[in-house]
Amino acid sequence: MMRLRKQSIGLIILMFIVISATIAFVLEPDTFHNWFNAFYWVMTTMATVGYGDYFAETIGGKVFTIFLYIFGIGLLSLVIGKIIDSIAEMQRRRGAGTLSFRGGNHVILINWSKKTQAAVEEILCYLPECQIVIIDETGRHPLEYMDQVHFISGDASSDEILLKANILEAKAAIVFGDTRIDEASLIDGKSLLIASSIERIAPKVHSTVEIMQEKNIRNFQHIHVNEFVLSHDAISRLAVRSALQEGNSEVITQLLSRQHGDDIYEIPLNVAWKTYGEAFQDLLLQGATLLSDRNDLSINRKLDQPIPTEARLYIVSDDETYRRIKG
Repeated sequence: MMRLRKQSIGLIILMFIVISATIAFVLEPDTFHNWFNAFYWVMTTMATVGYGDYFAETIGGKVFTIFLYIFGIGLLSLVIGKIIDSIAEMQRRRGAGTLSFRGGNHVILINWSKKTQAAVEEILCYLPECQIVIIDETGRHPLEYMDQVHFISGDASSDEILLKANILEAKAAIVFGDTRIDEASLIDGKSLLIASSIERIAPKVHSTVEIMQEKNIRNFQHIHVNEFVLSHDAISRLAVRSALQEGNSEVITQLLSRQHGDDIYEIPLNVAWKTYGEAFQDLLLQGATLLSDRNDLSINRKLDQPIPTEARLYIVSDDETYRRIKG
């Protein structure tokens, strides 16, 4: 209804300007010489610019000019006011999370927390141009100052909310545990409900779910989730490694974050590589270290084995080396 009203106002204003230009040209053809000059004069008059290069000389023309002063300028002010109101309304709706997201190939983060904020920073460090959509039940955009971050307010298990986030065209969806819930099993239960909705609506979207308790992973067996992340498991392991093996946790932390020099990257298979050993030596000469084939970290003990066609190789390198290898 509001959109229709704005379209109607725009159409009325356009008709008013066109008709006014036509009347001005009919009243004073010798002054304007052509319709476009009359149109130009109407616009400068309504905008109160008034260059004076054209002006009415007849009584009829001057009366019409007065009419434009009274009605035309007021009408243009109305338009400007409507535009300002529309911009303010868009900003208000963006902050309140009621606007649908129209982009694609974006990453959806579900449930706001400090971990979600860290995920936003990591994504933008890794992919500076990536669009991010946050879904949360709070009524206010948590990162309103960031243009690349869109906010949808609502329950992420709802089809309507997921569709507003354009889940069908998303690159990935990450479900963080809702730490506002006290009971760990209830947190995982909510994550299960959200993951079920995502799998039902957009089964091709890569999904990652944070789990509070490892035993609850079996509850997800009837739905497809690409990755599970144990919430407190990684922190506990890093703390132990830090205490027992000095410097170990720092190495792992650097590999986990794109903000450090080297990172883990997936690289395309090279037809020239027949075995893991050939791939290892070639990558080493280029400044990268072959790390794994999918989740198999033992491939450096299988250097004489052929690389299967379905292999997915991961390396450790800096960004420049990765881009050079990728081609």
